[in-house]
Amino acid sequence: MHGIDPVVLVLMVGVVMFTLGFAGCVGALRENICLLNFFCGTIVLIFFLELAVAVLAFLFQDWVRDRFREFFESNIKSYRDDIDLQNLIDSLQKANQCCGAYGPEDWDLNVYFNCSGASYSREKCGVPFSCCVPDPAQKVVNTQCGYDVRIQLKSKWDESIFTKGCIQALESWLPRNIYIVAGVFIAISLLQIFGIFLARTLISDIEAVKAGHHF
Repeated sequence: MHGIDPVVLVLMVGVVMFTLGFAGCVGALRENICLLNFFCGTIVLIFFLELAVAVLAFLFQDWVRDRFREFFESNIKSYRDDIDLQNLIDSLQKANQCCGAYGPEDWDLNVYFNCSGASYSREKCGVPFSCCVPDPAQKVVNTQCGYDVRIQLKSKWDESIFTKGCIQALESWLPRNIYIVAGVFIAISLLQIFGIFLARTLISDIEAVKAGHHF
């Protein structure tokens, strides 16, 4: 498995949003039932996919946790291969004060941070700077703060780096913010339902007007 490129993900989302926006806008302006049906059907599909993902994620939490671990570890391997992926992982680790999927040892999966004797990297037995506990006295980010950290005794790691894994950090974050997550999901769902309602109403009006022309 290779690390995901965040730019590709953003482009995919952008293409879907542009296509839906184009179909809905042109369909409404030109009163094109085909485009409006496409817009409405796609929104319905996305709505049910979101609902299915939410239900399955709740029912199969262990499976989701394992898939997320595999996903995170595969991206750790590609950390130095893509600057966008690197920034994404750094942002995730800094925001959640975590390091690796289940801990700093996960960075052995990356060829640059690996502790094996075959590695000649200067970052050997280290972690990215985003794993480091920030020093309030430092105004400039020390990007070398994680060098050689894992050579020390494990009991001393928490003095300089975060030792909690990002999966545990996210699992503890979700219960604390469950109302915010639920509110966002409900707001998005209501907007989708409102868009479906408007599209179906416009389609019905267009069909009624066309039917009236035949009399």
